[in-house]
Amino acid sequence: MAARVCAVRDAASTPDRSASPRIQRFAWAVLAYNILVILWGAYVRATGSGAGCGSHWPTCNGEIIPRQPSLETLVEFSHRITSGLALLGVLGLLFLAYRRFPKGHRARSAAVASTILIFTEAGIGAGLVLFELVADNESMARALFMGTHLGNTFLLLAAITLTCHWFGGAPAFRWRGDPLAKWAGAAVGAIMLVGISGAVAALGDTLYPAESLLHGLQQDLSPTSHVLIKLRVWHPVLAIVGGLVVLHLVAEIRRAKRPQPVRRWATAVNLLVIVQLAAGALNMVLLVPVWMQLVHLALADALWISLVLLLAWAMAIREAADDGDVTGAAALRASYDSA
Repeated sequence: MAARVCAVRDAASTPDRSASPRIQRFAWAVLAYNILVILWGAYVRATGSGAGCGSHWPTCNGEIIPRQPSLETLVEFSHRITSGLALLGVLGLLFLAYRRFPKGHRARSAAVASTILIFTEAGIGAGLVLFELVADNESMARALFMGTHLGNTFLLLAAITLTCHWFGGAPAFRWRGDPLAKWAGAAVGAIMLVGISGAVAALGDTLYPAESLLHGLQQDLSPTSHVLIKLRVWHPVLAIVGGLVVLHLVAEIRRAKRPQPVRRWATAVNLLVIVQLAAGALNMVLLVPVWMQLVHLALADALWISLVLLLAWAMAIREAADDGDVTGAAALRASYDSA
């Protein structure tokens, strides 16, 4: 027990277990850049530009650099370029993790996970193009690809977030045996499910745009509507249920009287849940314009990242506090404030 407590304290306060401030800033910049790439990918889907390079990958219409490209080609090709740069950024994190941290360190593990997930992200994107699951394709195969894409994206963001978290010298967290584990797992699963349903709903909105709010409701309720329209009606229902699950988790964390850093993250998650639900309602009222879809997705990413950091800190701080390690808990708080 004492060895574990010492390990938690060392991870939080020992200088050789954190990266330099410059490297930490680079890590957070990689995370921010990946969010921008994700938003640009959503713009590609929302504007129907996914077929801008034809069914060719990694080339664009059979060319390395497209000549006399259309607007759709420029949108799709620019997304490929920015995605390639995102991959290089994650590879940079992997290199820095192995250079700065010892064998078996959690920062290395998170960087490895980030690398694997960004390659699978690229593979899913390539599959969408090669199987022509873009533009006006309305098959269930495309819906499954889109859901898988969103799920992988969330896992990628979680892995990069934890890489940034541990580059700053933050402690490991223990999932198994923590009283929060049940509700934490429910919240993570709920947000993942809401995100996946949102990806499918966005696809339905792109392929079958509503002319008015009433027309949209008629589409949703019509027995002859395409399955993608019938599926999109479940997204707001799942969003409300998922939001309630997350709010309950935050309430459980607050009742546990966690230190101030965790309370700040809990407040952020609470606010993001409320704002995201309001944004979703506004998105429907405005008939899902492209700009609002991007705002909605950006809020979803922010909520997901905040939830990951909330759980990482809450479980780690609980571990130190439950062992009666006042010094360790203080070190964790100091580590958070400097991260």
